Amino acid sequence: MKKILLAAGLSTLMLGTTAMAQQIGVSVARFDDNGLTVMRNGMTAHEATLDGVSLQIEDATDDVAKQLDQINNFIASGVDAIIVNAVDTNATEAMSNAAASAGVPLVYVNRQPINMDTLPDGQAFVASNEIESGTLKAFEICKNLRAEGKSGGATAYILMGQLSNQAAVQRTKDVDDVIGMDMCNFITIIDRQTANWSRDEASDLMTNWLSSGEPFDAVFANNDEMAIGAIQAMKSSGIDMDSVQVGGVDATSDALLSMQAGDMDVTVFQDLAGQGAGSIDTAIALINGEEVDKTVFIPFKLVTPDNVSEFIQ
Repeated sequence: MKKILLAAGLSTLMLGTTAMAQQIGVSVARFDDNGLTVMRNGMTAHEATLDGVSLQIEDATDDVAKQLDQINNFIASGVDAIIVNAVDTNATEAMSNAAASAGVPLVYVNRQPINMDTLPDGQAFVASNEIESGTLKAFEICKNLRAEGKSGGATAYILMGQLSNQAAVQRTKDVDDVIGMDMCNFITIIDRQTANWSRDEASDLMTNWLSSGEPFDAVFANNDEMAIGAIQAMKSSGIDMDSVQVGGVDATSDALLSMQAGDMDVTVFQDLAGQGAGSIDTAIALINGEEVDKTVFIPFKLVTPDNVSEFIQ
C-alpha cells in the first residue's frame, strides 16, 4: 500500500513538474542562413542552461504562409509563448493578431515587425538597432577611402538584402545617410541591387557589374554573405583586394576569416547568439507576467583588421 501511495505521490509530483514546464514555439525564417544558424544555436545553448524550458524550433523555409501556419499551430498546441524571426517583416500584423487573440505572449527576434509601433500587450522585439549597423560600416569605409586619398571622388556599389526585410531597407538607408554627410559626400553610388542575403546571388551580381568595366572603389553589402560573394567574384576577375573597400554586417566566422586574409575591410558584429538568448529571456518574462520593454536592443560593434582577433573564438 505504501508503494502505491509513493508511486501515486511521485506521479503527482511529475505531473506538477510537467505542468510548470514552459513550452516556447520558435519560427525561424530559414535554417539555411549562416547568421540565423548562429541565432538558433544561441537559443539552444541558452535553453540547455534553463530548467523547465523547452523550445520547439521550426523552419519557415522563407515562406510567409507557412510561417503563419506555424504560429497558428503553436497556439493550437498550447505553447506558453512564441518567438518569431519573420520571413517578411511587412507580414507580421496577422501573427501579432493571432497571438494576441489567443492570449499567447509573442517575441519578434532579429527582424523588426512592421507593426512595431502598435504591438499589443504581451509582445516585444529583441534585436540590434539597425541604424547602428549600416552607419558604422559606411562611415568606416568613408574614413578608409579618405585615408587612401580618394576624397576627391570615389564610386561604389550597394548589395541589398531582401527588400521585404526591414534590416535591408534600414542598412541601405544608413549608407545613403552617411554618404549624404559633408565628410563622405565624395562617394557616388553606381548601382544598387538586391542579392537576397545570398553569397551566390551576390557573386553573380558582382560578376555582371564587373563585365561593364566600370571602375569602382567600394562595395557596401547589407550582410557578410553578400560581401563574401562579391569578394569571390572580384578575386576570380583578378582584382587586387587592396584597391577596393568591402564592408558587410554580422561578423560571421567566414567574414572574420576573410578579413584576416586581407579581403574584407569592415564588418559589424551583430550578437545573433545574444539575440537568440535574449528572445527566450524576454518570452519567459512575458509568460511570468513581468513588465518588459517593447524593444530590447543588443548593441552592434564595429570590426576592423585592427580588432578582428577579439571576435574570433
